[in-house]
Amino acid sequence: MTRLWNEPADFADEMIDGFVAANERYVRRVPGGVVRSTVSPAGQVAVVVGGGSGHYPAFGGLVGPGLAHGAAMGNLFASPSTQQVFAVAKAADNGGGVFFSYGNYAGDVLNFDAAQERLRGEGIACETVTVTDDIVSAEPDEKHKRRGIAGDLTVFRIAAAAAEAGADLAEVTRLARLANERTRSFGVAFTGCTLPGAEQPLFTVPEGRMAIGLGIHGEPGVDETGIPTADGLAELLVDKLLAEVPDGVTVEGARVVPILNGLGSLKYEEMFVVYRRIAQLLAAAGIEIVDPHVGEYCTSFDMAGTSLTLFWLDESLEALWQAPVDTPAYRRGSVAPQERVDAATVEAATADTVVAPGDEASRAVAATVLAAVQAIVDTVDTHVDELGRIDAIAGDGDHGIGMQRGSHAALVAAAAAVEAGAGARTTLERAADAWSDRAGGTSGALWGVILTAIAARLGDERAPDAAAVAAGVRAGAQGVMDYGKAEVGDKTLVDALVPFAATLSQGVDGGGGLIDAWRDAAAAATSAAESTAALLPRMGRARTHGQNSVGTPDPGAISLALIATAIGETLAAGPLAAEPHHDDKENAHVD
Repeated sequence: MTRLWNEPADFADEMIDGFVAANERYVRRVPGGVVRSTVSPAGQVAVVVGGGSGHYPAFGGLVGPGLAHGAAMGNLFASPSTQQVFAVAKAADNGGGVFFSYGNYAGDVLNFDAAQERLRGEGIACETVTVTDDIVSAEPDEKHKRRGIAGDLTVFRIAAAAAEAGADLAEVTRLARLANERTRSFGVAFTGCTLPGAEQPLFTVPEGRMAIGLGIHGEPGVDETGIPTADGLAELLVDKLLAEVPDGVTVEGARVVPILNGLGSLKYEEMFVVYRRIAQLLAAAGIEIVDPHVGEYCTSFDMAGTSLTLFWLDESLEALWQAPVDTPAYRRGSVAPQERVDAATVEAATADTVVAPGDEASRAVAATVLAAVQAIVDTVDTHVDELGRIDAIAGDGDHGIGMQRGSHAALVAAAAAVEAGAGARTTLERAADAWSDRAGGTSGALWGVILTAIAARLGDERAPDAAAVAAGVRAGAQGVMDYGKAEVGDKTLVDALVPFAATLSQGVDGGGGLIDAWRDAAAAATSAAESTAALLPRMGRARTHGQNSVGTPDPGAISLALIATAIGETLAAGPLAAEPHHDDKENAHVD
């Protein structure tokens, strides 16, 4: 278990601060993570990696000469936000474009893709290769859906070596894609991991049993068996990986980098015993072992477990693999002394804090927006443990924590906006931006989309009518589906959000008041959320759980329904409770 922390909510930030203080030779702090503290050549492709914290040495520990130029570091087991990824990439950019690589998880994809589009909008060329090495998480014919685990090291290292050698963005991307195609991983666990402040681990494994096919965010395995001997485990790992060899590879005579990765609390001595047998088995299969790795490369906090990665080399990949690397946690070969960045020349990225005042009517609605955000905070705080419990079964256990981080940040931002005289739109936009930034992960990104869409319809002048609010909710639902690619039936918050939006619009279009329509919509969302218990997940981290999540509702749908119900009561006491004014067409379609 995790024993040392101050405030659990501050753990990730304080960890990053301490990491930077201990490694100033390699990294410097920027909003959202770290970048190299050494000078990179002008025009060199910047390799930016990242993901949630809790996986050290991934991701910050891999920043330095020969490897990554920057790492976006989210909260524990939560993807970095769009704002964090954007800020790190801007700080790392050398003028040659930005190459992104990270594990293939829904929240990371959402936020990295959004940051990539922002960068492209500013004229910075970007490309991405997501890491999909975990063979358990999807069948070979759908390997693009697989998640990334310890195999991210091979993709990151090849991309970075190509960039250091002067390859352009297209060539870096091609080689990284090839490295990903030639990387396969498989893992097991003996215990789950416990986040700072949590009373229970994200999942448990019965005494004397072993989870097969675990994820690195506390996702339980897809199967369970008795704990084998060290040799038995080696045979399981090797057999699974040799059963799926990359296209174009012949096992006999192949050159392979084996990476036996510890997940946090498995002893090195134990892994050496296992690797002894792995080496024998690979040699017996006619495989030539190149540069074997045994250690911790991508952990899962304090999880006891291990994974084996096989990186199948070709001539070009092997040449790049031999390039020298010097980072806080990973060193190979000899890197020449590096020039340090002059901190005085580094411009800190600052957000525009100027608030345009709203008119009197909109400021009154802004006060209701603030009250609604307060209701969200109270609701999430009340249900945080239950949301985490549900997510531990049908996800990875951090939904309640993420919602709590996001909603509290939104409340602070909304209160500051109201204090500055902002109207409803600005108040809710500031709340949305703070939520997505602080929460990170899938839920942070999607709640940012929902709130931003509603804010656009509220405006900063006059009080919006019921039709404007309903239009904002509809736009939010459509935005979530466009952004996250989920549909009704995938077992996500969309299953509650779509009926909520449809019922609200139906009530408002039928001439009813906003409050009655909202309450009916919240009831529809609640019913739909409860019905997700019967669904098989088809999106997100819960997808790999399959039948294990049937019988448990989706935590995102449940939290949305709880929030919708609480906001309904708040709206009943505010200026939006007035009868709708459908003739106010201009205000109803503010964009």
